Amino acid sequence: MERFLRLSGRIAAMPAANIDTDVIMPKAFLKGIDRSGLADGLFHDLRFDADGDRRPDFILNRADMTDARFVLAGPNFGCGSSREHAVWGMLQYGIRAIIGSSFGAIFADNAANNGLLLLALSPANLAMLAGLLDDGAGELTIDLEQERIEIADRIIAFEVDPAVRRALMLGLDRIGETLTHAASIRAFEDAYLASNPWLVSPSAP
Repeated sequence: MERFLRLSGRIAAMPAANIDTDVIMPKAFLKGIDRSGLADGLFHDLRFDADGDRRPDFILNRADMTDARFVLAGPNFGCGSSREHAVWGMLQYGIRAIIGSSFGAIFADNAANNGLLLLALSPANLAMLAGLLDDGAGELTIDLEQERIEIADRIIAFEVDPAVRRALMLGLDRIGETLTHAASIRAFEDAYLASNPWLVSPSAP
């Protein structure tokens, strides 16, 4: 998992409420046996029309937003079905953080497990951020170590669950986090087997 410490980039505003996982990653892109190609599926029906042509009015199709790293989302972003592909598609496309007021619970868990940062801001801070974007400030910096957003001449503080923050800063998914305790796990296994030798098959080397 890619580490997240301090990242700058453009932010795409998607203020509509209740953008669900079916919109984020349509079911047609759930058929693969691996995670490849999911960037093409991200917001597919919003990005492309029935003929496969790009919709010029969609935010991520704008020339100044093709390399957006962040999304400013409306409330309850990522609601709907449990679809980890939605998070995978975000990351494959290059989106590293979503800023909003609230998120679907399962989507939030999937994001935390895969390195997609979700920031829930207060209404006042969201309004400030939206106003700065309206004034033309299309790029910002997220400093996860300092827990702050830097945009124009403003600082917006945020809080992230300490365990999620640590995993993102170290680039650890759940497996990686478990492996940091590998020596302790092995020591426990050895001690347990030593005190319970009957658990070891006689034919084991």
